[in-house]
Amino acid sequence: MRTDNRLPRVLHVLLHLEDNKDPMTSDQIGQMLGMNASLVRRTMAGLRDAGFLSSTKGHGGGWYLVRPLKEITLAQVYDALGQPRLFAIGQSDDTPTCLLERAANKATKNALTAAQEVFTTTLEQTSVADIVDGVRDQIDQFQPPNANDNETC
Repeated sequence: MRTDNRLPRVLHVLLHLEDNKDPMTSDQIGQMLGMNASLVRRTMAGLRDAGFLSSTKGHGGGWYLVRPLKEITLAQVYDALGQPRLFAIGQSDDTPTCLLERAANKATKNALTAAQEVFTTTLEQTSVADIVDGVRDQIDQFQPPNANDNETC
């Protein structure tokens, strides 16, 4: 089953947007993430609708932050992405007639609900700016392998 990696990828983009003085185009973001620019635009549109980003067209245009990352929680970004499903696990049948199957479904549902609550609570307690706290010194000291390359990744 294919995993949904939009959350960490979007967080990665947001961190770069904060460090860039100029807006980043969908093409630039697409190259950085190895994805099509039209998919970048669709993904970023959710963040724009949530009030985190804006974009300008034309020469010198692109995506830019309109809110500081310390004011954006990971939960808000997750919401802006449409709350992708966390687990591929689900019930075997929505309305089983077997009491044992109902018990198995209930146990599975309870565990998934508890895991979702922990995940959501953790995201709510963390701002996008918080995720680089432990590595900011390393980032500031990073020397790109190519002297003409200003990117850290």
